[in-house]
Amino acid sequence: MEQEIRACLDQKRYQEAFDLLLPEFQSKVLRLAYAMLGDAALAEDLAQEVFVRAWKALPGFRGQSSVSTWIYAITRNACLTALKAAAGKKERSLDDRGIARAAEQAGRVPSVHATIDIARLLEQLPEKHRQALRLYYLEEKSYAEVSRLLGWPMGTVKTCLHRARKELAVALMQSKMESGKT
Repeated sequence: MEQEIRACLDQKRYQEAFDLLLPEFQSKVLRLAYAMLGDAALAEDLAQEVFVRAWKALPGFRGQSSVSTWIYAITRNACLTALKAAAGKKERSLDDRGIARAAEQAGRVPSVHATIDIARLLEQLPEKHRQALRLYYLEEKSYAEVSRLLGWPMGTVKTCLHRARKELAVALMQSKMESGKT
């Protein structure tokens, strides 16, 4: 599909290129936006914005990267802009099922039936750590994919995930100790 989209772009058939690009990347863009933002409605709105940006930018596509890398970069940048805009507002968090699933996969916290407020624990983490956790555990991306999607070096991704798990473990222990006192 990538070659077909590039062929259309090379021939300046932008409508055809977009008609191929949209169904190919629609769900992928939505998943990445949700992974970064943690809000389904906001992710849907942002995905639409991404494709509007992509449509406008098609004539300027230089072909220096793959179409998928290009569309993911647009998505990542749109998400980062949305996160910065929302920085003054209350931060978004993952829904309880997503958090529990991520936590169980990480093998660091108890199951969904536990009385610990995992959403609260995750909210205490820096945004950078939450983004990496969302992509790695919820989106089941590899280290390399997280690195590419966030534009971070591989070592930064690994360090960020390690620190996030460590911080969650400490927060979990503190939460257990606090709940044991009551």
